[in-house]
Amino acid sequence: MADIPETIKKCAAMLKATKSDTEKFAALFMVTKLVKGKDCNASAKKLLFESIGFDFLKKLLNGKNLPNDCPPLVYKSVALSILTCFCQEEELATHKEMLEAIPTLVEIVEQADDDDCDDNLIVVSEAYSCLKSIASFEPGQSILIDSGTIAKMSQIYAAQSFQTDEALQLIVLLVNKFGTAAWSDDPKPFHALVQRISLDMETDHSDRKYDLCKILAAILKTCKREIIYNSLEGEIWPESLLKGCGDILKSKIGPKQREPTLHLIATTLQVLGIQWAFMNDEKQFYLLILQMAAIEVRMQMDEKKLETTFRNAELIQNCFVILQKCIEYLATDQLDLEPKEKQTTYTALKGAFNQVLSVLNRVSNDKIKDTTNPKERYFIRASVGILSSWLAQETTAMRPAIYKLLPFMFKVANESFEEFKEWRSTAGVKNFEPPTDILRVMLPAICHLVLEDEARKLIFSTKQDEVLLQHIEYYFTIAHYKRPPIPRAERLKRMNEPDPKPTPEQLAEMQNARLAIISMCNILMNLTVLEPKLSEDDPMFANLFKFVVESLPELKDTPDNLVLHGNLSVLGLLLLKQQAKRVKQNDFSICRYIQATIRFLWDAYNIDESNDPTALVVVIAYKKHWNELSELWFLGMQTMCGVLPAVPWISEFAIESGWAEGIVHLLKKVKIGTLPANVKSAYEDFLSQLVEVNTTVPGVLKKADALRVCRNHRMMELGKKLFGD
Repeated sequence: MADIPETIKKCAAMLKATKSDTEKFAALFMVTKLVKGKDCNASAKKLLFESIGFDFLKKLLNGKNLPNDCPPLVYKSVALSILTCFCQEEELATHKEMLEAIPTLVEIVEQADDDDCDDNLIVVSEAYSCLKSIASFEPGQSILIDSGTIAKMSQIYAAQSFQTDEALQLIVLLVNKFGTAAWSDDPKPFHALVQRISLDMETDHSDRKYDLCKILAAILKTCKREIIYNSLEGEIWPESLLKGCGDILKSKIGPKQREPTLHLIATTLQVLGIQWAFMNDEKQFYLLILQMAAIEVRMQMDEKKLETTFRNAELIQNCFVILQKCIEYLATDQLDLEPKEKQTTYTALKGAFNQVLSVLNRVSNDKIKDTTNPKERYFIRASVGILSSWLAQETTAMRPAIYKLLPFMFKVANESFEEFKEWRSTAGVKNFEPPTDILRVMLPAICHLVLEDEARKLIFSTKQDEVLLQHIEYYFTIAHYKRPPIPRAERLKRMNEPDPKPTPEQLAEMQNARLAIISMCNILMNLTVLEPKLSEDDPMFANLFKFVVESLPELKDTPDNLVLHGNLSVLGLLLLKQQAKRVKQNDFSICRYIQATIRFLWDAYNIDESNDPTALVVVIAYKKHWNELSELWFLGMQTMCGVLPAVPWISEFAIESGWAEGIVHLLKKVKIGTLPANVKSAYEDFLSQLVEVNTTVPGVLKKADALRVCRNHRMMELGKKLFGD
């Protein structure tokens, strides 16, 4: 009590001594002055709060059973004026009785239009102030969410009653705290709210336009993206946003206007995808946002002090999102650009990425590289990520500088991978986006880099090859979904229970993991082929081979896994060829791997699914992915030919499984002159190699009528091996 001013102690004593509501209300006028004074600290406010008694303040708010000396609005106004000051202190804002007043405060703002008095504006404003203070602390946030405050504030804004921007600010406060959990699975209220704000943003030409950009960005960032995206039909807010943002970018604007606009564009692209930029069937908006983002990056990162660049990190990161989406779309070759547009686009992107590279070089030599500040670390990772996206498309750009920076990029990427693993392993509700695995983002760029001698040297000297092995092993655990373990005590009664189906989120995660593994297979195949000595002797390649032969047979035989199956099969064959000396004939895991690989190679072609019973066709399951599988199949057949002389006992599997015989039976049905030359070569080389390494093969092939096949399809080499000249 020692730190409480005497005036406040006297006021508290007077409040406690009052004998009627009229006396207490009169004393409140002194409280309104004191509570706003400099000397009224947290302890003083608590004393006054307890001396007044919350029941009395609640009575004033409700306007019931009060003296008739003043209108109810005056009582309400005084109570709210005092509560607003009390709510600034966490202890009072989270007080049980204060939290119980939330429905009353919400009701006041909901009924804002019911009373046509100017004084009502002050009352509503004070009620919003109380709600925002209560919403600043965890207990109040939970009650506000549970009581449907977001939906109520959305209705208030849609009705366009006064003080509606206060309602939006309260929504933003709550969605920033709760993320996607703030929204229900019913998209209609969300669409209605965003529609209203978007129209206002499009048509407002005051500075409020840019406040609405910030509010829209916060709301869109936290939406349930899949639900919103899938329910867009008939909604016009995407078009309003496009027009509103386009008008801003075409105007003469400064940094204060550019920043919220670029933030909104970045967030909208993350929710709606790059197609949003082409809603009016023109490329102008796309080119405009690409240019604006590239110029902004260049300006913000141009030879400034690192501290200055890092201060503008959020703006730069929003530009990175825009550039990422634009680069991904450029890579699809769907954009028809005039030569001048191509040159302008390339120049803008090159200028931006030169600056990103320059800043990362400076960071790699500065103490900030080891920062523990989450925002600074996020910015460094985002810079590495966007540079990697550019390198995946611009495969010859800035090579000497890239080689110099690559070890630092790997370090940043590896740290983010560890953080991503940790995030996935922690239990609890994950409302917000996971940390980005920058190593996953870098994979397409590494696919190109491994073709270069200097880059491969760096990969091995930094032991990045070992991290790639950990990476592929980890992502396989995601792609290969397994039923969660059942506690021992429940196993008997749940023995016949069907496996639970993965959730939509898990299915998306599994698909992303498959794509990551496919990229890594591409990288690791190139490392195996381009570094033959290392792939024979280095322990990493032995461990990689062990992973492949153990994992492939476990992979579920589903259409979703087909391309993954092909990649692991061929990677395994390339490694088997290099590691032939180490392979043991009785190794059960290798036997299972070979069976799974034969299945992939065998199943690619048939006649049964053809309209013409004499035409060889790619099977329907493979045809859907043939762009990805075609090269793999031919490489797999070619590599199998190279493996057979080194590991001849594998030929037994081709015989025992019926594959070799099956090829002859298949080709026997194919019409003369219709067998594609590359398919003919693949089958002929394989069968010829089988004949070379296994003495039982000629008999099997002859019995299947290989002579007819050799004659029909002019397989001269195979004919010589089977029947002589």
